[in-house]
Amino acid sequence: MRHLQTVGARLALALLLVVAAVLAFVYLIVTPSLEDRLIGSREDQVAGISQEMADHWPPPKVTAKDLAAGYAAATHTRVRIFHVDDFSPLSLSVEEDEGAGGSVVATDNDPIARKAALGLGTERGVVTLGDQRFAEGAQASKDGKYVFLVSNSIEDSLSSVALVKHRLVISGLVALVAALLLGYAGARLFARRIRRLEQAAERIASGKFDEPIVDTSPDELGQLARAFDRMRQRLAGLEHARREFIANASHELRTPLFSLGGHLELLVEEDLDDATRREFLGRMREQVDRLTKLAGELLDLSRLDAGRLRVDRDPVDLAQVTELLLEEFDSLAQGTGHELSRDGVDGNPTGLGDQQRILQVGRALVENALRHTPAGTHVVVSAGRNGDRVALSVEDDGPGISETAAVQVFERFYRGDTGGRASGSGLGLAIARELAVAMQGEIELSSEPGRTVFTFWLPAASGTSSPAIE
Repeated sequence: MRHLQTVGARLALALLLVVAAVLAFVYLIVTPSLEDRLIGSREDQVAGISQEMADHWPPPKVTAKDLAAGYAAATHTRVRIFHVDDFSPLSLSVEEDEGAGGSVVATDNDPIARKAALGLGTERGVVTLGDQRFAEGAQASKDGKYVFLVSNSIEDSLSSVALVKHRLVISGLVALVAALLLGYAGARLFARRIRRLEQAAERIASGKFDEPIVDTSPDELGQLARAFDRMRQRLAGLEHARREFIANASHELRTPLFSLGGHLELLVEEDLDDATRREFLGRMREQVDRLTKLAGELLDLSRLDAGRLRVDRDPVDLAQVTELLLEEFDSLAQGTGHELSRDGVDGNPTGLGDQQRILQVGRALVENALRHTPAGTHVVVSAGRNGDRVALSVEDDGPGISETAAVQVFERFYRGDTGGRASGSGLGLAIARELAVAMQGEIELSSEPGRTVFTFWLPAASGTSSPAIE
């Protein structure tokens, strides 16, 4: 019973049922229809002969016997000419009986002939004479005194149909066995491919991403296997990024903590002058800011995942945002050897969003340009409006971002190196994109050698004024 629950058994059984249904349809519907068509053809044939005889009656140059014998010989049928003796009750007598089967049985009460005599028209049907069946056609003469009956055995046609049925049964049984064997074998191969996918899914679920999933078939199962392999590669990349993030986060946490601990020991144990003490306190403040930034990114990430991050939708002037970003990053740009500037404002770039979150997105874009481009790169921050959307853009003339990196640059934990310093947690751009989506906006990336542009789009505010950002 358990074997019937497998995919191979079910597919084989389904194929078997389909073949059986087709054979049953042929045997029960097509074959009887063929038999009916053959009998109908014989009926039409003999009815046509009887009509032709009635049209040529009475014969001008030959006797009735010669007429019947001539038609019987020419058409290989049995021809009988009845005389209508009386109509009440109907009484027929055989005047001529020529051709095959003439001595089988008396036929003066033939039902087809009687119908033709009473109806004065053409009648056709099948009668049984002795142990044989005949197709008959009868036609009354114009004066109604004679009936011409033509009979033709249909035993040869019935034998052909019986032969077809017999061979159909034999071939059907062979087809059923072949369908069962081939269907089960094919289903086993199909089920084996499914089991390979199941095993691959188990490996992926257990965290093993090193073994590729290979299925070159162009069918749906092959497409599913390739989708599984793409998922494996993506999960492998995420797992690698997660491990890197843990290592980077540990380093990012350990470095400032170690620095803070060292400076505290020096402040406590050493007799320092005021200038050195102020220098140590400044460095400690930098490390605290570094820890605060990392903690804030992790907190934002957890809130975004939980769907608990609240964003406002207020009018915000992106031109003012660009000014604040330049003021905030001017010292960092000078320290890294970058030229940071602000481009002109295009239109009225007032968008709907959360003031602080828009600044957070802008900081992530500017910091990314400064950290991942070499010294001497020119970074331009601009704002503009295009129809019902406003944009905050950060453009640099650095070496650009490769196609591979462009696909991953917004992924969490990704830390690329485009010619500058690959530092940070790898969360800035990922959080920026999710914040943009939360404010019903988006971030677009366009990059080529010598020009990279990150554009932060937001819905435009309906009014023209906006509050200042503090």
